Amino acid sequence: MKKTLLAAALMAGFAGIAQAETSVTLYGVLDTGIGYERIKDNNTGEKFTKTGLFDGNQSGNRWGLKGSEDLGNGLRATFQLESGFKLSDGDSAQGGRLFGRHATVGLAGDSWGQIDFGRQTTVGSRFFVDVHGQHWGYTGSTLTFNAQDTNRIDNSVVYVTPNYSGFQFGAGYSFNANGSQSYKESGVKDQNQRAFTTGLRYANGPVAVALTYDQVRLRDASNFSNFKNSNTWSLSGSYDFEVVAVSLAFGQDFDGRGSNSYGNRFYEKDYDYTNYSISVAAPVGEGTLSAQYGYKQARKEAKRDVTNGNQQQYSVAYSYPLSKRTNVYAFGGYAKNFENVNDLKRTHGAIGIRHQF
Repeated sequence: MKKTLLAAALMAGFAGIAQAETSVTLYGVLDTGIGYERIKDNNTGEKFTKTGLFDGNQSGNRWGLKGSEDLGNGLRATFQLESGFKLSDGDSAQGGRLFGRHATVGLAGDSWGQIDFGRQTTVGSRFFVDVHGQHWGYTGSTLTFNAQDTNRIDNSVVYVTPNYSGFQFGAGYSFNANGSQSYKESGVKDQNQRAFTTGLRYANGPVAVALTYDQVRLRDASNFSNFKNSNTWSLSGSYDFEVVAVSLAFGQDFDGRGSNSYGNRFYEKDYDYTNYSISVAAPVGEGTLSAQYGYKQARKEAKRDVTNGNQQQYSVAYSYPLSKRTNVYAFGGYAKNFENVNDLKRTHGAIGIRHQF
């Protein structure tokens, strides 16, 4: 009897130690609403409209697992698995990937930072500053700074330093940004879409500033043996005046345009655009009212013709918390020369609910 009690006590003690050294968290976001979208081509008179359920208006729908194990001496093993999905029909997002939003394992140290291996967002996406929020049903700065909107890279290694009095530096490299890495055949150019991402940010008190740079090695769609580099950089910052927070962003795209998946990036010679954005956010009642204006301008005269135009977009949103984990919202947005197509206009808005767990 005494041995049984002793064994039970030892097992309880070991369980307590294991629980203290290892942690696993289940989390997620559920976001949907009823809205309206219209895309109108003034050149042809065509209109495309939709009224109904729109998913992920404020945040992409997801569930995930993340955790760490204490290895001693300030060293931790970490992991994160995050799956995106469509709440309206239950289908997987990110091209049907099981953990399309995030899938990494890594090491972290209090003194030297963290390194992660797998599928993850670029440093340019992590560090970009916007008080309005980029997403909002793709009406916010995501339309202007689309290369900084949750871009993910496969087969990547990303390192981020600890926070030094508000400063952080990050850098990463992908051996193939989209899909499985291919073997390099002797005598044949490397067929992998390699990518590099880096950035420096400062966040302390009411101030936040970030400078980022991303490069991806793209194939010319007409000649898969012809490789080009597509580049993007951004400088963004914000200041919180308490009664209102303001953020500004400036950046450029060269020889291609990014999207929220490097697999959807394309290369186009002289596709060079300069991007501008200003956002404001202020507490109104118990909630937050925010607005944003963005401008995407072609840098070369050849791109300012009858088919290409400078994109202008406006968006406004209001979010009201019902609890710490649940809020309701309303947003609306308008874009002229949508996706830099001349006389293509997009109007989009919705009311919805978001729950976090």
